[in-house]
Amino acid sequence: MQNLHFDLIVIGAGPSGYAGAMRAIDFGKRVLLIEKKRLGGAGVYDGVLTSKTLWEQAIKVASIRELLPNYEPDFETISKTVNEAVFERKTQMTVHLHLLQKEKNDLLLYEKGVAKLLGKHEVELTKEDGERKVYTGNNILIATGSHPRVPGNIAVDEQTIVTSDGIKNFKSFPKSMVVLGAGVIGCEFATIFSTFGKTKVYLIDKAERILPFEDEDVAEIVKQNLESNGAVIHHGASLVRMEIINGEVEYELSYQDGRKDILRVEKALISIGRAANIEQLGLETAGVKINEKGGIWDEDTQTNISNIYAAGDVTTEMALVNVGEREARHAVVRMFGPIVKPLTYKNISTIMFMNPEVATVGMSEQECRQKGIAHKVVKLDFSTNARAIAMRKTKGFFKIIVTNDNGMRILGMRAIGEHASSTIQAVAYLIHTNQGIRELADMMHPHPSIIEGVQECLRMLLNKSIYKPYVFKDKLKCYIFENGEQYAVNSLVS
Repeated sequence: MQNLHFDLIVIGAGPSGYAGAMRAIDFGKRVLLIEKKRLGGAGVYDGVLTSKTLWEQAIKVASIRELLPNYEPDFETISKTVNEAVFERKTQMTVHLHLLQKEKNDLLLYEKGVAKLLGKHEVELTKEDGERKVYTGNNILIATGSHPRVPGNIAVDEQTIVTSDGIKNFKSFPKSMVVLGAGVIGCEFATIFSTFGKTKVYLIDKAERILPFEDEDVAEIVKQNLESNGAVIHHGASLVRMEIINGEVEYELSYQDGRKDILRVEKALISIGRAANIEQLGLETAGVKINEKGGIWDEDTQTNISNIYAAGDVTTEMALVNVGEREARHAVVRMFGPIVKPLTYKNISTIMFMNPEVATVGMSEQECRQKGIAHKVVKLDFSTNARAIAMRKTKGFFKIIVTNDNGMRILGMRAIGEHASSTIQAVAYLIHTNQGIRELADMMHPHPSIIEGVQECLRMLLNKSIYKPYVFKDKLKCYIFENGEQYAVNSLVS
């Protein structure tokens, strides 16, 4: 491939960049894919894959302990499992890319090195040995991802005080660990390490409750689980200082009532969000704007420079692998395909890997109230679901939020409990297509299955549920929120 000009230059070969490059090949376009460090990016090595493999192992340990209470997990075995998962995914992507280059050697070139914009169509590549090349492209897709955000007053060494990138450096289960940040990632790692049962976990929660962006009933079950595993949550606490003293982490907290605490633990995890990887990209040379969050400004994946697009964490829109991949594919279609509708972020399905797991799609009840949207809510306890009873996993609930009218268009759903992630996609489809609830309510769902809980929620909305909410008041709830007030009803069909 002697020609140094491409239809598309993709900077970053993490989930977003990789997906964008593959989509461009579908259109028969010549693609240059550039990666600075490792194919797959943080999504493979320091992010979703590693943390979720750890979570899966923690959940298995918890299940084993139900039968063998004295079971002790082996850190070396668990680390090996995580490394095997990373190796499998990395190898899969590498082999695919290698074979694709052989098959489509006129379309795809993969280069390792540091990329820098020299203009709206020019990219300079600096390889590890210092060699420099300049490539030109009709279009450029920036998908350089993000890195953990670190406070300026904390010395993170990724050994004792770590970000999510440093978890892989642990040689054994810490005897104790403090987690700074009670958002999704912080609560996930607090769940993982407390579930293994080898680490005393402390969680610093600046707000009055963990997961403050999520509904209170969801956060309450997550909190109950953490505390049942011995975790201590510092509610309403502000971090005064955190430092390494004699190989341990000492941290000081102040509370709103004037109290102060000084504690020592073996390790600390900083989990206060992520920052876009935009350093030394040459954005100012190309005239690419930065947004107020420190990421690349974009409108439906297109930056202010018409031929330069951005996708994934680098935009700071939403740091999720599925979102980044979708954005990259959408950007490529905008470049080379037919006119498409703008992306919508209203029906994104997400999973929070707690214990039990949390699945969400659409608006939360909290968000509906904040926006003053009149709505109806149905809640069904997991203890009424035959599959949950069979698994002996009855903690949790299903909750569906719909418009307060006869159409009952779904606004959102929350599920927390065993296999919760398997329940949300059908509801996501209804939101995406703006359909009603009757067809899904009348389908024959498999039995016994967790997704029957969704069906029963929809039946409650239609006043034809098997269990009646006016009988099982503690397990089934129906209520309406309107004009700033909530009131319970037996049926939501007028």
